[in-house]
Amino acid sequence: MAASTAVVAALRAAGCVFAEDEARLLIAAAATDAELDALVARRVCGTPLEYLLGWAEFHGLRVAVAPGVFVPRQRSAFLVETAADLARARSRHLVVVDLCCGSGALGLALATMLAAEHTPVTLAAADIDPVAVDCARRNLTPIGAPVYQGDLFEPLPEELHGCIDILLANTPYVPSDKIAQMPPEARDHEPRTALDGGPDGLDIFRRVAADARTWLAPGGHLLIESSEAQAAFALEVLAEHGLAGRVAESDEHYATVVIGTRPAR
Repeated sequence: MAASTAVVAALRAAGCVFAEDEARLLIAAAATDAELDALVARRVCGTPLEYLLGWAEFHGLRVAVAPGVFVPRQRSAFLVETAADLARARSRHLVVVDLCCGSGALGLALATMLAAEHTPVTLAAADIDPVAVDCARRNLTPIGAPVYQGDLFEPLPEELHGCIDILLANTPYVPSDKIAQMPPEARDHEPRTALDGGPDGLDIFRRVAADARTWLAPGGHLLIESSEAQAAFALEVLAEHGLAGRVAESDEHYATVVIGTRPAR
């Protein structure tokens, strides 16, 4: 009890909003008092909790994460749920690709949801960062999903061309000049390539949208996360590349998802 109280006090003093929950997790993760002291010291210095634990909770799953890999955000559960609704409407064996996959959390969550509903899914993922690819393979290899390393669509096998039903692309969308205003946990520890979306936050999205139509199956969907302010501009980009766009929003998750659909004919 004394150790737990001391850990909570140290975390609370460092500004951790959920100090009690974090203390419980760190205590469970530590094998010795010395290891616990080291974990608490790193957390107090700003190391993301998920890096210390080696995993993040996302959509009811324990997803492996590692230092230098983007930590999945809880608001992205809305993107997964939106994708699941679209997937169910297709009523067939689905091809899903998680682009800019990071840890692979989005693809893993969607595939797990659909598998529980007995919907057959072929999942693949890709990321340019070798650290992220290694982490994603830890999460996705057990379910038989390959993870490719390369720039956007470049590493995907040609057999997926024109066949993707659901394309998840959680592209970085923080404007470059806003990075400095992000919480230190993200700004100082996560890879800038996973955060920085260029001057208006949509640079990587534009590149995805430019090629998405040729990779999507007829009637297939591209889903990205954006800020509310960026959504209208993202719709214009989709229209420029022949995709029908719409926006879905969730007050519960504080999330905005932009959806681009390839015409069925």
